[in-house]
Amino acid sequence: MTFSILARDSKTGAIGGAAATGSLCVGGWVLRGDLRAGMSASQGAAPSTFWGEAALAEMRKGSNAAQAVRKVTAGDKGREYRQLTALDLNGQSGAFTGTSNEPEKGDLTFVGGIVSGNMLARTSVLDAMASRFASAEGGFDHRLLAALQAAVCEGGDFRGLLSAALLVLRPDRPPLTLRIDHHPQDPVDALVDLHGRATSGDYARWTEQVPVLNDRERILD
Repeated sequence: MTFSILARDSKTGAIGGAAATGSLCVGGWVLRGDLRAGMSASQGAAPSTFWGEAALAEMRKGSNAAQAVRKVTAGDKGREYRQLTALDLNGQSGAFTGTSNEPEKGDLTFVGGIVSGNMLARTSVLDAMASRFASAEGGFDHRLLAALQAAVCEGGDFRGLLSAALLVLRPDRPPLTLRIDHHPQDPVDALVDLHGRATSGDYARWTEQVPVLNDRERILD
């Protein structure tokens, strides 16, 4: 019921993810991130938010992404209804897709990231996302959003879309967490519009005083 992308920007050290689904509130369900660990996307027919948090916990303890996914998914009796991807701080990925998720489904690894999905219109949705992320111009945020737009153009979720989300973490900036929880026309375009508003003007200038990982006491001079 969802497609997502997790990626790392080697130039800036940013990590991030983006997702969209034919159901509500994809950001709250799917995306998790921690600058001390990496990123995770927990989705599927019966997604477990525990999986996403547990994958980050395993990576904080030293597991790479693939090890974290194996540890988290192994003991869950409902695992065949779930899907999990993880990305560690080295840009390595891991993935699991349960057999009871509806097709089309799967994952695709690329340099510095991974895309995954279920209930896809066609498996080429994943190829389109990875290709667009790699070729898109602009900053890391824009490339993640471009991947979602490419998925939509390729058919996306076969039911259509209702929600979309973006999560980007950088050591020198506040978390950028944007969510369109319900938009029956085009949540991805709405997310792109929200991103533009959140990264420009007075709001963007205000965020320059918010403490960040590299400066926990930051204020405007």
